[in-house]
Amino acid sequence: MTSPATATAAPTAAVGAAKGEPAPARHRGPGRNLPAATGVGLALGAILLGSLFWLPRVFPVVVVLVLVAGVLELTRALGRGGLRVPATPVLIGVIGMVISTVVYSTLGLVTATAVAVCVVILWRVSESLGLTALRDVAAGVFTIAWVPFLGCFTLLLLQHEHGQMLVLLAVMVPVANDVGGYTTGVLFGSHPMAPSISPKKSWEGFIGSLVAGTAAATALMVIALDEPWWVGVVLGVVLVVVSTCGDLAESLLKRDLGLKDMGHLLPGHGGMLDRIDSILLAAPTTYILLEILLP
Repeated sequence: MTSPATATAAPTAAVGAAKGEPAPARHRGPGRNLPAATGVGLALGAILLGSLFWLPRVFPVVVVLVLVAGVLELTRALGRGGLRVPATPVLIGVIGMVISTVVYSTLGLVTATAVAVCVVILWRVSESLGLTALRDVAAGVFTIAWVPFLGCFTLLLLQHEHGQMLVLLAVMVPVANDVGGYTTGVLFGSHPMAPSISPKKSWEGFIGSLVAGTAAATALMVIALDEPWWVGVVLGVVLVVVSTCGDLAESLLKRDLGLKDMGHLLPGHGGMLDRIDSILLAAPTTYILLEILLP
């Protein structure tokens, strides 16, 4: 999901540096199982398109399955850091939040989220009190806010006019961001963006992400939704920045927890949360921007 930068240390570069010459860049290979990643990506794309356009009633079920997988991965990851998230009320909350959003839209999501948070607090403090319980409650609230709450914005987008295309927009721009950034980073990356957080991300990769993501957003807005091109450009640029921040935020969390991937559910991609981290931020951003740009 990230945009690899180029490795910077090589024996010849060290010799050149000793002579006062700039170290030449050396491009890094793909570093991932591309056939597996491509196959899994195509399968996920088929599931998304099928549930959106051919079996729309199934889409909320797909959302539940994805969010449950993400929550399970996050609770296990936080457990490695000594935080015990009450998994049972959180998972029940995921289902309740999806159902409430489908039935009652925004009010349902807000209400169900508040109820889920209250249940998590009561569930945990009924077992014990003290600083440990407080930390566990904070981790549970963080889990609810990050995964199911943000993920349910895909369901809110679906309720708009041309909702299927809006959901596709919120998914396709992060995908284009990943593909464009990965390809450009592998080919040209030599300036790390945040080496202490995600060493493989490069500024060259970010430029590739910006071009690919903006092109995807503009094409969808103009061709599929018949909206002005500048709306697509604004959406594309903002969503690429937000998606990149989502990648970096998850990378920072994994670094702090000592993890390479959140899971191993998706070969070539890591865990489900590794696949949807950008989408979780892109969906609410798309929802808010459309309310501003196209009231």
